[in-house]
Amino acid sequence: MSLDHSVDIFVIGGGINGASVARDAVGRGYTVALAEMNDLASGTSSAATKLVHGGLRYLEHYEFRLVHEALAEREVLWAAAPHIIKPLRFVLPHHKGLRPAIVLRAGLAMYDYMGGRRLLPPTKTLDLTKDVTGKPLKPGYRLGFEYSDCWVDDARFVVLNARDAADKGATVYVRTKVTSARRENGGWRIDLDGEGGCQTVHAKLVVNAAGPWVDSVINGTMGKNGAHNVRLVQGSHIVVRKLYDHDRCYIFQNGDGRVIFAIPYEDDFTLIGTTDLDYKGDPKDVKISDAETDYLLSAASEYFAKPVTRDQMHWAYSGVRPLFDDGASAAQEATRDYVLKVDGDAATGAAINVFGGKLTTSRRLAESVLEKIEHVLGKKGPAWTKKSTLPGGDFEPLAFDAEVRRLHKDYPGLPANLARRLTRLYGTKARILLGDAKDVSALGQHFGWDLYAAEVDYLIANEWARTAQDVLWRRTKVGLRVGPEEVAALEAYLAAKGH
Repeated sequence: MSLDHSVDIFVIGGGINGASVARDAVGRGYTVALAEMNDLASGTSSAATKLVHGGLRYLEHYEFRLVHEALAEREVLWAAAPHIIKPLRFVLPHHKGLRPAIVLRAGLAMYDYMGGRRLLPPTKTLDLTKDVTGKPLKPGYRLGFEYSDCWVDDARFVVLNARDAADKGATVYVRTKVTSARRENGGWRIDLDGEGGCQTVHAKLVVNAAGPWVDSVINGTMGKNGAHNVRLVQGSHIVVRKLYDHDRCYIFQNGDGRVIFAIPYEDDFTLIGTTDLDYKGDPKDVKISDAETDYLLSAASEYFAKPVTRDQMHWAYSGVRPLFDDGASAAQEATRDYVLKVDGDAATGAAINVFGGKLTTSRRLAESVLEKIEHVLGKKGPAWTKKSTLPGGDFEPLAFDAEVRRLHKDYPGLPANLARRLTRLYGTKARILLGDAKDVSALGQHFGWDLYAAEVDYLIANEWARTAQDVLWRRTKVGLRVGPEEVAALEAYLAAKGH
């Protein structure tokens, strides 16, 4: 099949940066197409620590601009997606011999001052010998600090940005590789190979948001040589059986100057991460090493009264962060800020290459990209995303529990846990998924846990899900709960649907 069409902007990469740029651009009136060679969020964007946060430790590296921007974005993003983003309280135990208490107090005071908080509560001091958060810790910890940040379902954050972009008119290609992007007649000829066969798209401007592959797109796809802009840094996480019963997270200081988080995860688990190691291989091959596993288990066991051991592990995942290579000597010191570089102009065909970035700053990164696009293509509509909501997020940030109750009232035959999970993933769109189902028997084939055909069908039709991995790990986290037989049944169902 061959199909030619033209757009103003072609985005390469379906992670959070690419999806956010496509959404912002199409909402301003540009014509937009986006291509992702695998599934949306299949790279770095689904392998994060899943936080919308200012980055407390970035203050130590004087990343004040980044921290200020990130802090200000927390409540903006929470308001845009109160189903997939929720506030969290983080407990930082003071560890004698590491950062002095006065330094921690100063950093957290700055965090509060810079943060632009309205709904998130401020920092407070804890007596860990009396507070419930001290109970899982070793007896020696007395002083702690509690502060606010937010949690995000990272892969769903990407998909909902892409869904909103498509709803506004963008063309989104998944499992479609850009085989060539070359300048032609003052613009770009982009050749695609994927689900729809071979296609050609013409664009006035290209945004290269390929994450860890950004340099290989410049060197290979765009036909240049010698580009070296990113430093690939591996970050790995482990998921263990639930370590404690309260709802707070921990941020632990390590003797090597790094920090790790221990975060309540999917009700029955605790997420521990992350590592920071330079990575030299193909980003698609990244996986946690034994040394990283030992590091995370050891770092957590330094604080928890009961050692965290390998036999408690339920899952692990690893991703590659494409940090802008600023020449920092250690991976943990490399800048987390994003860098945008424009190559070419309106007469020759412009490309904007995106280096770095974080989930938290993705909306602001997109606005910065759009400023550069406007310089090349001319201005269309105004910036609009700051007051917008993502699909399913059209309710107040503090009203999540009320939204769950509303759904359960409308569908009293549903188990309460399913109503909560569907609200957490789909927000107000859960009603579209459920249709007129009175109980689970109307939701079709059961694939284990609380996953039914109605949800799978919704994900195929609305969220570009194609494989069992897409459904079980990126659109949902039901993969934590099901075994090989249930996965095989889902794969057979998807194959029968033509996937």
